[in-house]
Amino acid sequence: DWCPLSPTGAQTTQLLVEPPWRPAVLWDRVTLTCQGSGTAGATTWYKDGHSWWQERQEHFTVTESGTYTCDRPGSGLSLPMTVSNARLVLQAPAQELLEGDTVTLRCRR
Repeated sequence: DWCPLSPTGAQTTQLLVEPPWRPAVLWDRVTLTCQGSGTAGATTWYKDGHSWWQERQEHFTVTESGTYTCDRPGSGLSLPMTVSNARLVLQAPAQELLEGDTVTLRCRR
């Protein structure tokens, strides 16, 4: 199950990735989804720190490598998500991990 690690009642913008692995890789046909308060149409996406006018909707399929964040009115800016074009990548599950958690890593090429 996915659950945000934020104080109870806090409104935070969450950037979700599908398939749920970090770092995300372009050749996985990655979909990013921005979750937060307010209307989906008010989502502002940033790529490599610059406002990305092409994408106003709540989710989209990534076509370029880079570092993405999203902003929703009322809940603010998400944490960044990097989408890599690496040919060899070591991935971990995308959910938040805590010290002591058992993790399955995967090496892909």
